[in-house]
Amino acid sequence: MERVLVERNGIPFAGIAASGIRGRGLLHAARGVVTLARGFAQARRLISVFRPDVLFVTGGYVCAPVMLAAWLARVPILIYLPDVEPGLTIRLLARFARRVAVTTGASVRFFSPGQAVVTGYPVRKSLWANFDRGAARERLGLAIQSQEGEDEQVLLVMGGSQGAHSINRAICNGITELLVEAQVIHLTGRRDGEWVRSHQASLPNELRARYHVHEYLNEEMTDALLAADLVVGRAGASTLGEFPAAGLPSVLVPYPYAGAHQWANARFLADAGAAVIVPDHLVDSQLVPVVISLLRDTERRAAMGRAARSLAQPNAAERIVCELRELAS
Repeated sequence: MERVLVERNGIPFAGIAASGIRGRGLLHAARGVVTLARGFAQARRLISVFRPDVLFVTGGYVCAPVMLAAWLARVPILIYLPDVEPGLTIRLLARFARRVAVTTGASVRFFSPGQAVVTGYPVRKSLWANFDRGAARERLGLAIQSQEGEDEQVLLVMGGSQGAHSINRAICNGITELLVEAQVIHLTGRRDGEWVRSHQASLPNELRARYHVHEYLNEEMTDALLAADLVVGRAGASTLGEFPAAGLPSVLVPYPYAGAHQWANARFLADAGAAVIVPDHLVDSQLVPVVISLLRDTERRAAMGRAARSLAQPNAAERIVCELRELAS
């Protein structure tokens, strides 16, 4: 996925061999160590040729061999922590970094005094520049008003680039009730796309026209965020940037196998009044009723949207760039 996104923007891409080493047994850990060693050798060669002025990393085990190679080459390192809480890799490797940029002030306590700087989460500029909900809905082919002249509501459902089967299942089981309340943009991910479209095909014509199913959106994602009145999704790091930027109230279902990271992100938004949390194991019984309740409560949704907007930091990308330039010089 990273290769496709990077090369689409005209940036040269070089892959590094990497593997996790936790939680899958001794043999898997041993293979992971060998893979990381190979990645370290690849990173050393790339750094010797590319000769970077600064290294920018965002976490995950793929960063380990690259960071170690850069540290040995005396290349200054900036870590960006997108989540509220750092994972094990970032905790271990932070000692090699000159500076750590973080999304929220709640993350500063995990690092050495003076090491962390709060930058916010960088998001696409179009979220700030084109906040026109009606125009976004027109571009997506959504109805703006009902036949009775009332404003139509839009529910955006997303589970990350790979989708989220538990969310997809709950939405499909309750789709008839949801479509009575709102038009639905459902981003299924690649694995569930065909399955969800089969549910769409079984709906009556008048409901099927209100149900917009996509595996993934790229350029249209900005319009989907701007068009929505409410969003349902996981609690990956992007929720800390994109939902506040769009002023979007959210119902979050943290991924249950991502350690504490998604739960910490979800709690941060919920504690601010911008989100409601539904645990993954309760998604079948609770998700649709919670969503319908919020779709019917305009005042609560508006308050959640204001709370989300108060967390937005439109200059996050520029702040990170300033830190990188300072380290590089």
